[in-house]
Amino acid sequence: MREQYRTTPLLEKDLAPAPMDQFARWFKDAVSAGFPEPNAMVVATATPEGRPSSRLVLLKGFDDRGFVFFTNYTSRKSGEIESNPYVSLLFPWHPLARQITITGTAVRIGRDETAAYFRTRPHGSQLGAWASDQSSPIASREELLHRYEELAARYPEDERVPVPPRWGGYRVTPQTVEFWQGHENRLHDRLRYVREGDGDGAGWRVERLCP
Repeated sequence: MREQYRTTPLLEKDLAPAPMDQFARWFKDAVSAGFPEPNAMVVATATPEGRPSSRLVLLKGFDDRGFVFFTNYTSRKSGEIESNPYVSLLFPWHPLARQITITGTAVRIGRDETAAYFRTRPHGSQLGAWASDQSSPIASREELLHRYEELAARYPEDERVPVPPRWGGYRVTPQTVEFWQGHENRLHDRLRYVREGDGDGAGWRVERLCP
């Protein structure tokens, strides 16, 4: 159950100088292709003992500082990030025979930035952030719906919903960003940006990996 990928080669000379610029190019292509939720990414975390877990999360912003997503700070992913900040992100854009893999460290963003994003969420999603103690056991779906209904009565559509204190964003600062382009006979292109240095003086080198 596999296909032969017939695509254009990905060459070093065609890359943007920085990985975030190259990411922006490919992200634009994924949006233009009409994928459902092209910002969906696999976020992989691990415990300090190295036990991994992964899940799909929506990317909500990116710039030169990194990639931002939001979650409940009581969730499994948050618990693992707080004890082991090393994470991996994966964008699997199969119809384009492309994927992007990012490794780096995750840190909480500021509360002002979290609040600004929270205000843009649909009213129901704001209530859902309060109703769910993400990753915690719950007796039934009915209990979850009951929590939501109580919140809907307390905060109707025309009333501002406060930002839950246990909910917020993480920014992943990349250390490596790999761009994978599929080709025939498994002769794929894999070009990886590797961060060199720290702070404002950090730069990037590019290396080609065997497929």
